[in-house]
Amino acid sequence: MILRAKFDDPAGESKSMARDDALRRGRESFERRAWREARALLSAADRESPLEPHDLERLATAAYLAGEDAHSTDLWPRAHHGFLARGDAERAARCAFWLAFQLLNRGEAALGSGWLARARRVLDDGGQQCVVHGYLLLPDGIRHIGSGNAAAACDTFREAAALGTRFGDTDLVALARHGEGRALIRMGKTTDGVALLDEVMVAVTAGELSAMVVGDVYCSVIEGCHEIFDLRRAHEWTEALARWCASQPDLVPYRGQCLVRRAEILQLHGAWPDAMDEASRACEWLARPPVQPAIGAAYYQRAELHRLRGELEQAEDAYRQASHWGRKPQPGLALLRLTEGRVEAASAAIHNALGEAREPRSRVTLLGACVEIALAAGDVAGARAAADEMAEIAADLDAPFLRAVAAHGAGVVLLREGDAQAALTTLRDASSVWRDLDAPYEAARARVEVARACRALGDEDGAAMELDAARRVFERLGAAPDLARLVDLSSRSAPEGAGRLTAREIQVLGLVATGKTNRAIAATLGLSEKTVARHLSNIFTKLDLSSRAAATAYAYRHHLV
Repeated sequence: MILRAKFDDPAGESKSMARDDALRRGRESFERRAWREARALLSAADRESPLEPHDLERLATAAYLAGEDAHSTDLWPRAHHGFLARGDAERAARCAFWLAFQLLNRGEAALGSGWLARARRVLDDGGQQCVVHGYLLLPDGIRHIGSGNAAAACDTFREAAALGTRFGDTDLVALARHGEGRALIRMGKTTDGVALLDEVMVAVTAGELSAMVVGDVYCSVIEGCHEIFDLRRAHEWTEALARWCASQPDLVPYRGQCLVRRAEILQLHGAWPDAMDEASRACEWLARPPVQPAIGAAYYQRAELHRLRGELEQAEDAYRQASHWGRKPQPGLALLRLTEGRVEAASAAIHNALGEAREPRSRVTLLGACVEIALAAGDVAGARAAADEMAEIAADLDAPFLRAVAAHGAGVVLLREGDAQAALTTLRDASSVWRDLDAPYEAARARVEVARACRALGDEDGAAMELDAARRVFERLGAAPDLARLVDLSSRSAPEGAGRLTAREIQVLGLVATGKTNRAIAATLGLSEKTVARHLSNIFTKLDLSSRAAATAYAYRHHLV
């Protein structure tokens, strides 16, 4: 009777049916690439009764693609052991590889290397060559690149691609060919390398690859584009991939360093709020245990955006965070000191940074800052030397971004040297390239220098139009320090009522200019938020201002920061 009661238990039968239904729906969600739904349903089925290894693979993949890395790395070992128990060495080794892939990307090198060794041992014990052997070549190629042996990396990636082709594995072919492209770029064969990256990205955007590899390929390709300063191509592939991702709302392909690169692209194209969001997301993501080294780059990107918007305290703090996590804070920190009027400190910092930088690609951005700082310090010869070196690097690498940077540097030096006509031509070239690259802030800065050249040649109307165009861009972006410099250049008098600010209003205005919120100003000065708001209203009225950005510009102009 007891045994019969167990077999006839309707509750047990109901639970079994619910588990089967969750499993069926979870598999369907996985096929539809509804990753969060698949993770939830497969997890529910797994709680009722442990999943079979193939379904554990699905669950681990869905969790990873939904951004739940910790859950995913807990599942891969179960799938691995499940396949081992069935005698399926190839599938077990594949699970070990994907676990190692996630661990290595997360900065857990020792544990990731251990799982790679496990995958190799499993395959060696099986004694039969399979496609996973090709996947296990990929970390070897990456190590070769890291050690500076790009030629060996190229050979390794080609061997992996051949195995991918032999076994009909498009994921492996894509991973290997994009690795070969990165290696060719390091060897100086930029055209061939970029052609391979483009070929791989076509496969990505056409949906030919599994979602598991798309995010990694995307991040690496964008990184390769940044290496050669091909920001136009980086932007193009970012837009293409964004369209692909839009069809999978649950997908989380951007992690850590990818978010930093996206923030850089968004900043270049004038989407500063979106860039700040991405940089902040990168800081949050990379701070997850174990903290990843790329967090320094994320903080540096946040610092740059704060600096450009005149939020000096926030910029200072973010540069310090970047330095704490191993990212050198130059040239941004030197430019921050320049914005603060500390020219000697800026000059010392940028020259120290240049003294440590050896590789041409790493010197370019430092040299651009060096030109600006040297001219502020009255060192025209130093600015000329930096501009000439930039021109040489730009000629060697032949990237539009570098050509624009070099032209801007050469133009401002020519202007200081007194050759306004040559400066005008060079600066118009820089402005044109920046517009082609859809880089509004850099184009506006170039137009300010064009205005200086026009004025030096007696063309006041031309200067006024250039300054007006630049002002509109700076106002839209909230580039307070640049707006303040425009006030000086435009030679406009201070607004009526400038002398009627009270001491407290001057304090409030100075704090607004550092980017503080009303709440933060209230805390600093020991006031209520309501009182701060009243002071701001009085300031806007007395100075005929309409926004915090305009107030910040006024504060910089009158040295109230």
